[in-house]
Amino acid sequence: MRIARYLYKRHIHFGIVEDGNIEELEKTPFTGIKSAGRSYPLAEVELLSPVEPSKILAVGLNYLDHARELGLKTPDEPVLFSKPPSALLPHGGDIVYPRMSAEVDYEAELAIVMGAQCRLLTPEEAAAHILGYTCANDVTARDLQRLDGQWTRAKGFDTFCPLGPYISTDEDVCGRRIELRLNGQLRQSSSTEHMIFSCAEVVSFVSHIMTLYPGDVILTGTPPGVGQLRVGDEVEIEIEGMDVLRNKVVAAPANHEKGCA
Repeated sequence: MRIARYLYKRHIHFGIVEDGNIEELEKTPFTGIKSAGRSYPLAEVELLSPVEPSKILAVGLNYLDHARELGLKTPDEPVLFSKPPSALLPHGGDIVYPRMSAEVDYEAELAIVMGAQCRLLTPEEAAAHILGYTCANDVTARDLQRLDGQWTRAKGFDTFCPLGPYISTDEDVCGRRIELRLNGQLRQSSSTEHMIFSCAEVVSFVSHIMTLYPGDVILTGTPPGVGQLRVGDEVEIEIEGMDVLRNKVVAAPANHEKGCA
């Protein structure tokens, strides 16, 4: 099942996407999947980020082949950082290249979307609390990451977390191909089977640190091949069995960093 969050006639809804149409849900998918009895052509709605999370967490260095690429020791437990919800960007939205950075990178990732409030889960309990999965791009200002010595600014700019287009409710995402194309050229290609910590292990680990809420998002790390974005680029992320997340890169407008609408 593919679940979308969208704008239709100035109202935000969740719906099920199938055969070019979207069937409106009566409520959010976190309270159960129940049709509202209305359906629209997908072309008539505006896709939004698939959820509005209370938090976005991410795992660093979670692919064996990426660790080997960098010549780094594999971590003994997940290394966590966060991105603010204000960094969210829907499928088709523009990644804004910030003026204070000269080195912005792409990072293709599988994202977990939580479906229920939970804490202190075992890995075996995790699956029952996950709503589904989607594509993500952990956009990073690499020069600022090196400069700051920590990741908050580098990972936190507005538009630095493209997510979507839909939530896939498939239960098993092990062994899925994950790829990133930059202007049509393949730049990242791996499989989720190379993850050091599985989705269940990551969710369990996080749940022993903080309470997870419905809609919270966890990015699970990027495979090898990370590289730079430039203004004018189009970046596509595809995970086997899921729809492509596509975004373009644009320059920051003159008023972008002055808090203007």
